[in-house]
Amino acid sequence: MLATTIAGVFSISAAAVFSFALLSKMVERMVSLSVGIMLSTSLLHALPEAFESGADPRTLFATLLAGLLAFFLLEKTAILRHSHHHEGDGHAHAHGHDANEAGRAGWMILVGDGLHNFTDGILIAAAFLADPNLGLVTGLAIIAHEIPQEIGDFIVLLNAGFSRRRAYFFNLLCSLMAVLGGLLGYFTLAHGQALIPYVLVFASSGFIYIALSDLMPQMQRRSTLRETIPQVILIAVGVGIVLFLTHH
Repeated sequence: MLATTIAGVFSISAAAVFSFALLSKMVERMVSLSVGIMLSTSLLHALPEAFESGADPRTLFATLLAGLLAFFLLEKTAILRHSHHHEGDGHAHAHGHDANEAGRAGWMILVGDGLHNFTDGILIAAAFLADPNLGLVTGLAIIAHEIPQEIGDFIVLLNAGFSRRRAYFFNLLCSLMAVLGGLLGYFTLAHGQALIPYVLVFASSGFIYIALSDLMPQMQRRSTLRETIPQVILIAVGVGIVLFLTHH
């Protein structure tokens, strides 16, 4: 319980410091960094881990398809639509971005982040049950992995029109899913471990959908070479951050 709580609160707080102090003035451009982080986390880390688990690949692909369709339907619901903001509505949007379109990504990424944190909680619980030292190392590794992920999330939320306080509050609520995952892993470890690959795939489907459906279309509207080069560089930086932290 303590490890999952600390992992969630510390990673979110560290990400908030970086996002708010260093990146908030460049939210629109930093969307490119978020795309790199989300796609590489999903395609180079979470999905390979799920497929290496021994779970049936056809079932995992079916889960991925179901996840993509589920997030498409989430985007269509009135629950998300009523939360959209518009330019000139009094909220502190990054100047010039399409708040109506960006608002969808904000709520969807919270759903995906909650699922991801839930899985992290199960992993921490499994490690502690195997060996307390392994549990501590796993907790530290998850913190290191979550910080760049949470920076990406904060960028998306700021871009979607969330205030800094609101973005931090909702991300903090999502971190509590790690505690629930830890409880599930502790009391029903066998079942929890069997679910991990599928939760990883479903969470990844959310990040992939958000990056491809909501964030990249925003980036495509800036089509000059001068605007494209920083986008490509920041996507590469996001990929590099995830590769460095997940392979060291």
